[in-house]
Amino acid sequence: MSDAKAKAAKPAALTPDLCVIGAGANGIALAIAAAAFGAPVVLIDRQATGGRTTSLAAKALVEAATRIQDMREADRLGVPVEVPEVNDALIHDHVQRALATTATNQQAERLKALGIHLIQGEARFIDRGSVQVGDIAIKARRFAIATGSRPDIPALPGLAELNPALALSEDALSGLTRLPGRLVVLGGSGPAVALAQAFRRLGSTVALICPAGILPEHDAEAVMILRQKLLREGVTLHEDSEAVRVENRRSGLKLTLAGLSGEATLEASHILVAGRRRADIEALDLDLGGIRSDADGVAVDRSLRTANRRVHALGSCAGGAAAGSRELAGNDHVGIVLRSVLFRQKGSLDPTGNPRIAWSRPEIASVGDWRAVKDARPGTLRFLRWPFAEVPAAAAAGRTEGYVKLVTDRRGRLRAVTIVGDGAGELIAPWCVALNAGLDVKAMAGIALPELAASDASRRAALSFLASATTSPRLRRLIGFLRRFG
Repeated sequence: MSDAKAKAAKPAALTPDLCVIGAGANGIALAIAAAAFGAPVVLIDRQATGGRTTSLAAKALVEAATRIQDMREADRLGVPVEVPEVNDALIHDHVQRALATTATNQQAERLKALGIHLIQGEARFIDRGSVQVGDIAIKARRFAIATGSRPDIPALPGLAELNPALALSEDALSGLTRLPGRLVVLGGSGPAVALAQAFRRLGSTVALICPAGILPEHDAEAVMILRQKLLREGVTLHEDSEAVRVENRRSGLKLTLAGLSGEATLEASHILVAGRRRADIEALDLDLGGIRSDADGVAVDRSLRTANRRVHALGSCAGGAAAGSRELAGNDHVGIVLRSVLFRQKGSLDPTGNPRIAWSRPEIASVGDWRAVKDARPGTLRFLRWPFAEVPAAAAAGRTEGYVKLVTDRRGRLRAVTIVGDGAGELIAPWCVALNAGLDVKAMAGIALPELAASDASRRAALSFLASATTSPRLRRLIGFLRRFG
């Protein structure tokens, strides 16, 4: 074939307004939103659309385990029941049904019907304004990197040599057809703790190895309540020991731990690495696109723009200014990038406004700037608590563990909120609105909430801020003065 014919056979470059690299949840959400405004969009992914389903699969396992535990504890409500044996196949089916709910909306046919041009293959930058996928070039006005993350397997001697069926990662949960008999979980983050508890409730023997302690990113007082729950349920905690090697024996796996008291060994059938993830960006040739990266992922500023101003990064592949919020605020990231790409509006990340939730039981949910709270001068903040044990709805449901804790300044302006207890992930929602809207605790105290609901704890905590007003001499004199007029 002549050079002229070869050039003629080469497909013309695509020139959309937006090229999204990565068809996971964030990439699809951004592509759909941009296409809805009429913008030409190209969506690239190396595999089928939908990306990794790690978080949803884990949540499905946690919810199944919660139902089993509810049955075990039903006698507290006067309803003793016989707990059935856990069926591994039915648990797997439940996880698959949960995943199917999102798969329907992420099918390639639906995305194409919305006007999105799908390309399957490995994308890489070839210059600051172009991406190549196979023999297809895309020269877009703007690019968005949403390639997500993958498990970050620790450099534990012996781990890489294990059979993948025995050394599990979070990404493998959706395909798990048999529950592990003796499980060791490496990690102390929210996903690691929630999964350790879930597998214990489903019948596995579980040990949790977390040398930095469990949930170091959460309020220590709330974590203590969860720690006690884990121990009561039979999860073995190793918070002062670190795994140093693992060996494959005929009888199973042997894990060696090193701690303050020397070395110890654990026998296990499976190891699960949870909570450790790494941005999936190695194949993108970011340097050719004028894009910097760091240990956390693609380096971005607070508006999620990279060093190449035509390129954004969002979700769990974003590092730089987004590193502290990338696991928390996928939808927030989508909004910031969408406004920048379509309307040239410069958004700004505010990690303090995004809730941080541990899906363990009890749940722990927090929002606000807890780092500033820890660094505040003594006497400048007020801490308001209301325990669920004093909430009638919680007592009726037999869910009295935990509390609502509010942190305000002396004037009542909200600084942070933590809720630990059943349904904390839902109960934190109005406080997210309050913090983002700049409402103070007095405004929240005046909002009518449903009667006989767990949210009454939030209202009572807010009302406690006003308790000091009842002893104010000035207010008492005013009340006395007004009484004279009937």
